[in-house]
Amino acid sequence: MKKKWVLFLALVIALFTGATMTGTTAHAASDDSLAQVQKKGTLVMGTSPDYPPYEFQATVHGKTKVVGMDVAVGEKIAKDLGVKLEVKSMSFDSLLVALQTGKVDMVISGMNPTPARKKNVDFTHTYYQGGYSIVINKADKGIYKNKDSFKGKTIGAQTGSTMYNESKKQTTDTTVKGMTSVSDLILGLQSHKLQGVAMEKPSAEAYVSNNKELASIPSDFDLSASDTSASVAFKKGSTSLVAAANKSVDQIKKQNLVNKDYLPAAGKYLKTNTVNTSMLHYWKAFLKGVEYTLIITVCSVFFGFILGVLLALARMAQGGPLMTGLRWLATAYVEFIRGTPMMVQVMFVYFGLGLVVNLPALMSGIIAISLNSGAYVAEYIRGGINSVDKGQTEAARSLGMSRGYTMRYVVLPQALKNIWPSLGNEFITLIKDSSIVSIIGVSELIFQSNIVRSDTYRGVAPIAVIMVLYFILTFTASRILNFFERRMQHD
Repeated sequence: MKKKWVLFLALVIALFTGATMTGTTAHAASDDSLAQVQKKGTLVMGTSPDYPPYEFQATVHGKTKVVGMDVAVGEKIAKDLGVKLEVKSMSFDSLLVALQTGKVDMVISGMNPTPARKKNVDFTHTYYQGGYSIVINKADKGIYKNKDSFKGKTIGAQTGSTMYNESKKQTTDTTVKGMTSVSDLILGLQSHKLQGVAMEKPSAEAYVSNNKELASIPSDFDLSASDTSASVAFKKGSTSLVAAANKSVDQIKKQNLVNKDYLPAAGKYLKTNTVNTSMLHYWKAFLKGVEYTLIITVCSVFFGFILGVLLALARMAQGGPLMTGLRWLATAYVEFIRGTPMMVQVMFVYFGLGLVVNLPALMSGIIAISLNSGAYVAEYIRGGINSVDKGQTEAARSLGMSRGYTMRYVVLPQALKNIWPSLGNEFITLIKDSSIVSIIGVSELIFQSNIVRSDTYRGVAPIAVIMVLYFILTFTASRILNFFERRMQHD
């Protein structure tokens, strides 16, 4: 029994500190990662599709899908394993967390196998060796020559990337700003919030060739081979799966498939994307974003309201020790949820609970926002109940109504009428707050706008479109809520 507790504690420490077990022989003997993938018939690939030509979104046969060099690598590995490839999109800095919590089986996203990353995940052999450039505004081409030209200026790089870390280490008197999306960095560059964006050379060439206002310059960073190479990442200890993937990676290198097939194919998709960059052309992407935004909002309001009623009643519970404990538990929940950021709650539900149960991103987002909304709705309802005159309760009880019937048929209807404006405001707020779930790859409006920006190389136009869409949604919801409020006042 003691040994079991020691092993359990070791696993807990490994999860929360990133420590890894060093028994390579034991891993090899007990590892069944390859068998598990082949048993389920799918290989789930995590990627951040805003980094052309590595991975980006394109319209293929009327449908939007993730394409690029890295996707071709993933398809090759999946085909050789005899399984189907499934691609999950999320922000770059969430990829390794998703890998470690079992949300994805592998990460292919132009990721460099640096020594720091190797401590937490396993990498295959290198499938591509590249380099780095700095993208600047074309008008500034005579001002900046390399990384040393940005003293007193600001360089941007993708958060969690090698370029972000090296920019901080190898520049002097230069501010380094990290963002999760490359399209956001390019927008910051074009709006002169940034003077340069450090990225891999193929991606820099893709952005420059599709935007006449941009140019690229050498970075001149002092980098090792691992800093300029790309490998496939797997969960630590996936020995058999890494060995199988290495066979595919070795074939890719031997046959020079990246340069012969994968990059040219990605280039064709890039040319197709930039043929028509009007926002009307991407109406399906925006419509999908509206659909997911409404699904998240409506479901979260429904479940949040139910949870809010239960919490409010629990906070007002009277009686013995059981009721006191229930009241303290509800109070602790409300205070904790209101005291932590919703973004952290979303990430905890998706990644943290992923260690116990594998929840889809959409369901995780709905659960997290519902739990958050319930805490606020509970306070609205509690205030509404307290606003009902105590004489109403006393009159109902004198007529023989039970405590439950009095609350259900007398107090709550009047409380709902009093708090309707607050509940309406919560609904409208949730329409906008649903944008937070984009960090875990849910295809709501913000996520879709990032895709359109990556596809079209236009930074401001997609943002303007979703601003209008959000206004239409909130204004329409506001009018509907006001209609029912007037009906209540007349009743």
